[in-house]
Amino acid sequence: MQRIPVLLLIVLFVFACTTADDAPGELKPNKSGTINIENPSAYNSYYKLIDGISSVDLKTDLHELIDDNKVLPYTSSSRIDVWDALMQTDEDPDNPNNVILLYTGRSQAKYLKDYYGNTDGDRWNREHVWAKSRGFGGYPDTSKPASTDIHHLRPVDRSVNTSRSTKYFDNGGTIHSEATGCRYTSKTWEPRDAVKGDIARMMFYMAVRYEGENGNPDLELNDNVSSSGPYIGKLSTLIEWNKQDPVDAFEKKRNQTIFEIQGNRNPFIDHPEFVDYIW
Repeated sequence: MQRIPVLLLIVLFVFACTTADDAPGELKPNKSGTINIENPSAYNSYYKLIDGISSVDLKTDLHELIDDNKVLPYTSSSRIDVWDALMQTDEDPDNPNNVILLYTGRSQAKYLKDYYGNTDGDRWNREHVWAKSRGFGGYPDTSKPASTDIHHLRPVDRSVNTSRSTKYFDNGGTIHSEATGCRYTSKTWEPRDAVKGDIARMMFYMAVRYEGENGNPDLELNDNVSSSGPYIGKLSTLIEWNKQDPVDAFEKKRNQTIFEIQGNRNPFIDHPEFVDYIW
């Protein structure tokens, strides 16, 4: 009887264990089972339809819960727009005249924005943390709700925004000369430690909120960082950041303020444990 080489057996075993669902860069959920809402609080009535469901349905049901939000204009002189909203959501708790800039952590006067076309690189502008080119490019407006969704729009230093550009998120690289808590390579951006979890939870929100319905993009997170289209990563890094940088008081207050303005919440701020059931 002819023997099959050991190496061939190993190859056949690995192939047999790989299914068509194992797409490059895709990660499988860390948990499964029934969703039980923990740590009861005032906002948990928002999640009453989630309590008791199977984890298999969590992403779909969260999408249905958060997808009917008010869409803000990017810029408007007649009603609240993204500029106005960010001056509330990211207000410095120690100085109501200032906002906190995401990547530098600097407290900056609200009026020092580049709305009027000022060329000063140290003014603040509106960062799309999920980069526009990754699913909803062009000038932001109400026809593209993802482009004006304040859950992922943050005040940042103008020149630092340019440095981050469309880079995906991962660890490592050169220390940025101005945002010294951040590192970067030609393709990646690592934010300062204090906001790594914030950024991860913003990305999780976007991937659940925008599922390709009603003309919206189908945004997805993965580890296949060479992907083109509506993808961003690095998913495994974002999962780690969610654990390393827990939700803080600033993030909770921001989520509540957005709920009051836009009408929906980021579930991964209220329940960061949901991440392990989806990814």
